[in-house]
Amino acid sequence: MLGTYLEASRDLCETDSILFGAALAVCRIIDAKLSTAGSATGQSSAIPAWRIRIEERITKARALIGRLICFRSGNTRPRIVRTVRMAFAGTNVVYVPAGYNAKTDGAHNLKQRIAAWGKRIRRYTERSTRFNQNSLFQSNQKRLYKSLERPIVSGTGPAPNQADTVAFWRSPWSEPINHNEGPWTEVVASQYVGITPMDPVIITPDDVAEAFRRAPNWKSPRLDGLHRYWLKGFMVCHAVLARQFQEALNQKSLPSLFTTGITHLVPKDQGATDPSKYRPITCLPTTYKTLTSILSARIARHLDSNQVMSRALNKWLIVASK
Repeated sequence: MLGTYLEASRDLCETDSILFGAALAVCRIIDAKLSTAGSATGQSSAIPAWRIRIEERITKARALIGRLICFRSGNTRPRIVRTVRMAFAGTNVVYVPAGYNAKTDGAHNLKQRIAAWGKRIRRYTERSTRFNQNSLFQSNQKRLYKSLERPIVSGTGPAPNQADTVAFWRSPWSEPINHNEGPWTEVVASQYVGITPMDPVIITPDDVAEAFRRAPNWKSPRLDGLHRYWLKGFMVCHAVLARQFQEALNQKSLPSLFTTGITHLVPKDQGATDPSKYRPITCLPTTYKTLTSILSARIARHLDSNQVMSRALNKWLIVASK
């Protein structure tokens, strides 16, 4: 069925919609859990359930300690008295407004419980951190070392002013700038006039399949929610995507859907309010990233075959040192 629909597809946008519909149909058939639109899958940064439960206990215990202190000071309002009686019903705790013993009124025990719960949170957090670091060391050592050198910055602080942010990021994209790279670029360009030009790119289904094979399955998609996992499994789409990628290259145009996305600002520093202290990140569709991956691999092979990269770098270092 998917092959029939793909053969009738007119452009990349329609192909993307067909593939998403096929992925959604499979999920419904096997009764798989679906994420909400726009939410990223994979490792979640949400607070784990066990920590939420312990923090709720700590909050309730602190509220009860406050009621006990009020009751101890002589506050006998019905709400306070009712809370104290309900908290210690069935226990040997004696609660009277006067003559309190700090170790028998319940508050002391609650404080000890809070301290124990706090130690449990720290112990569980340290264990979880060690487990995640060990797993990351097995899969991606470079990412682990970066995380150790650069602390994670949380974006829960005050947000920058919206008008200032729009004005800051509109400036570099709206105002034309004439860049002057310096004389060294002309020197390097003159040295490589005889470099063999790159042949026209011809995209084949094998190129598409190889691009999917190298890519991770569950990287964050765009709002369409189409992951590479489905593009790997729907092998019938490889030939269609190769044909439509080639048509886009020949026409030198791409659908606006592939180059438009929601930009998220990630803070570089904790509690930053200056728009320049944020890093913009835009997640584009998976099919578009597949096309750029194919072109990048083709360019890298061309540069490697001509040994352009190493010679250009050495030449640049010589010119820069002068």
